[in-house]
Amino acid sequence: MPAVFVNMATVIIGSLIGILFRSKIKEESTKTIVTVLGLCTVVIGITSAIGTADILAVIICMVLGTVIGQLLKIDDRIEGAGEFFKRKLFKNAGKENRFAEGFVTACIVFCVGSMTVMGSLEAGINKDYSIIFAKSALDFVSGMAFGAAMGVGVTFSALFILVYQGALTLLAGVVGPFLSTQVVTEMNAIGGTILIGMAINMLELSKTRIKVANMLPAIFLPILYFPVYNWIAGLLG
Repeated sequence: MPAVFVNMATVIIGSLIGILFRSKIKEESTKTIVTVLGLCTVVIGITSAIGTADILAVIICMVLGTVIGQLLKIDDRIEGAGEFFKRKLFKNAGKENRFAEGFVTACIVFCVGSMTVMGSLEAGINKDYSIIFAKSALDFVSGMAFGAAMGVGVTFSALFILVYQGALTLLAGVVGPFLSTQVVTEMNAIGGTILIGMAINMLELSKTRIKVANMLPAIFLPILYFPVYNWIAGLLG
């Protein structure tokens, strides 16, 4: 858990620095920075996704996970949380305020991916915080860029880091020793696939925003997928 608080601090400090100096950065420059981060997110996502050793597991878990996420309305709830903070703290914010967009985008980028999964597992199981510390350094730089481009919504995404990454670390401490390499590999691959969807939003390649947060349950489904798959395979002989 100590590493989670460090990660939170880097996001808060980085985003506040970006917000503080954004008036000195042209809008065109912030758009360029977000585009660059979007491209980097594509690279990170593809790197994780191609690590899969079972593409069927990725497909099934992504489909079922997204259905679960849609039923739970995870994306709407995260965006709603962003709007709630905006209404309570920035009552006079104009329509162009990007609080919710910054909140949702930062939540996904900072909390989804191989470094989050592997870092949480290492922290929870082995008390090794090196991966999360490395992730924190990257999030500090990204936080500055996102803060400059999207505002204080990025800062509040640190709360999501506490809830999501903290819960993942605690969960890893309990179930991590029982997770096979196979399961962890596919969790990483699914996280990479979700990051690609996030990058599509950042690069505005889709006419409608992909509700990426609805896909989050898919990351955990490999834990159930392989026992069920092996059980069915055993029945079929």
